Amino acid sequence: MFDGDFGNPASTSHVFGWEAEEHVENARVQLAQLIGADPLEIVWTSGATESDNLALKGLAEHYGSGHIVTSAYEHKAVLDTCDYLEKRGIRVTYITPGADGLVSPKHVEDAIEDDTFVVSVMHVNNEIGVLNDIASIGRICRDRNVFFHVDAAQSVGKVPVNVVDLNIDMLSISGHKIYGPKGIGALYVRRAASIPLQAIIHGGGHERGLRSGTLATHQIVGIGAAASVCEQELERESERLRNLRERLWAHLRQIPDVHLNGSEDQRIPGLINVGFGGVDGETLLMALNDVAVSSGSACTSATVEPSYVLRAIGVADELASASLRFTVGRFTTEEEVDFAVTRIADVVHTLRDRRATR
Repeated sequence: MFDGDFGNPASTSHVFGWEAEEHVENARVQLAQLIGADPLEIVWTSGATESDNLALKGLAEHYGSGHIVTSAYEHKAVLDTCDYLEKRGIRVTYITPGADGLVSPKHVEDAIEDDTFVVSVMHVNNEIGVLNDIASIGRICRDRNVFFHVDAAQSVGKVPVNVVDLNIDMLSISGHKIYGPKGIGALYVRRAASIPLQAIIHGGGHERGLRSGTLATHQIVGIGAAASVCEQELERESERLRNLRERLWAHLRQIPDVHLNGSEDQRIPGLINVGFGGVDGETLLMALNDVAVSSGSACTSATVEPSYVLRAIGVADELASASLRFTVGRFTTEEEVDFAVTRIADVVHTLRDRRATR
């Protein structure tokens, strides 16, 4: 730990800079250990959104033209970046996931063309929690000499992630998703691949020229400490979250006309997405003002449209609008789960009764 060090880690001429640099590099080691990487492969960013942008725009800047393969239910940080690149002449293929919410490695393989320079598929979908077969997709990309980028904001620290075993070239990480500070993240960039990334932020050449700007030392120390805790507690915490999730789903599935969105088996321990037939989604969400649930990701919570993720896996608009995302985390208790499911059951039954008597 450190106390009040305020030096610039890029300042190499005095002790304050040296101390700050030591903290930064220690955090780089801690995060690298969590994902099985070399510390020199960690590039600090402001979060997974910037990491996604750097990975895709950085490669597109180098190639100038060509083709990207991604999925139709990626995080907006990937989808909006791909939309930006399409307007600048890059072609993009959007793979539709299956009804189970999973991206088929075979569909990825079929979509790769001669001028494809990167495939970007998320490890875990942020709305439905399903876990894609990243190792197989990565193996296909490696065989076809195509770079492979993975948005792992929802998987790092929650399930084992080893970038070598998963055949990943670039991996986006978000600090607050592992209980670190907001406003810090990283992009893993595999050194052995000699990935020709171009910087998208200029001015000083920090992070080996890939991301200019004075490093946020205190946030970096925070993400490093969070990564260390995740590494130590991963197995035990995953089992605890899995038990809470199963407890939650065991109660919710007792409610008639309830649907689990996405695969029941291939998912991270702490997230499920459930649709409630026969109720109005907005009314349901507003009635549950004492339960912290959402109808989608935070990035899309301001829209009243059905979730684009649920639409992508074939969920009808009416059910998609009445679907809620439930997340259990490090501080969730069994008592909170039991309170939540009791409230949800009561509200759903009340709304259905009102609808039936109209």
